[in-house]
Amino acid sequence: MAQVNDGAVDLVEMIRGDRVESVHRGHAVICDGAGEVIEAWGNPAAVIFPRSSCKMVQALPLLESGAGAHLTTAQLALSCASHEGQSQHTTAVNAWLADLGMSESDLRCGAHMPYSDVAKAKLIRADDSPCQLHNNCSGKHAGFLTLSKHLGAGPDYVEPDHPVQLAVRRAFEEVTGMDSPGFGIDGCSAPNFATRLDALGRAMGAFAAAREGGGIRQDAMVKLRHAMGAEPLLVAGDGRACTDLMRAMGGRVAVKTGAEAVFVAILPEMNRGIALKIVDGGTRAAEAMIAALLVRLGVLDAEAPVAKRLMHGPTINARGKVTGHSRVTLG
Repeated sequence: MAQVNDGAVDLVEMIRGDRVESVHRGHAVICDGAGEVIEAWGNPAAVIFPRSSCKMVQALPLLESGAGAHLTTAQLALSCASHEGQSQHTTAVNAWLADLGMSESDLRCGAHMPYSDVAKAKLIRADDSPCQLHNNCSGKHAGFLTLSKHLGAGPDYVEPDHPVQLAVRRAFEEVTGMDSPGFGIDGCSAPNFATRLDALGRAMGAFAAAREGGGIRQDAMVKLRHAMGAEPLLVAGDGRACTDLMRAMGGRVAVKTGAEAVFVAILPEMNRGIALKIVDGGTRAAEAMIAALLVRLGVLDAEAPVAKRLMHGPTINARGKVTGHSRVTLG
């Protein structure tokens, strides 16, 4: 299978003055609802780890099993989130765990400082340490715990042979349409299953084409994509690309980033799915590319502040001077 570097093309240039200073290379696909590739840049067959971009896929067993039948829209959004650790996130996840008769100690995601500057400063002022609720994946893990309790399974739900992760792998391989060639352990300690970029795009196309009443899987897909669009703050946080893009598109499109510069989008009105990977892991390039592709498809206004910020910049130095900008090269 193709390695991530194979067939990569120039996608985003960083300009300083009137010169190209650096270039981000990668791959991108746009798929229809049947999983066919409509447009591609680079190598659609590149094998990648989708990282957190596939959280909506990882949440499918939560709904398909019936474990999440009574979850709120906010909780479903959190199950797909890579959140900032703002109070809205930690409070909601803590309440969800309490509903399960559990606590922060039942999580297996580990603790890290919140990404939110406000939340981080609050902890520092209080001379306090972060807990697992601040982990950007704590909502996904609350979903895993909900499924694990429903299945009557053991507490170590992140183990690859645990019933939760076996269910996740089964759903992942079904919606991508291929057997995963293997997995790596994600930052939150859960398995992350590798797949081809076009297979990830196929999965996003399936989410886009799903319609309520189309069966258990389609119903689950509709609920998850709707929750993401309805609660963009919970999916990421203030100032984050995912939140700002979904707000700019009025919740009609669900977008999700993943570590190491993966990004996906679900466009139900067009029956389209997007998946992209920047080879060097540069977040700024992945954000520029997803915005450019959404503009290309006509669902994001090129003049929207978030579109201009992500696709162009400008780059500003410590004295407030404009030193350059970015440029997407879709061809």
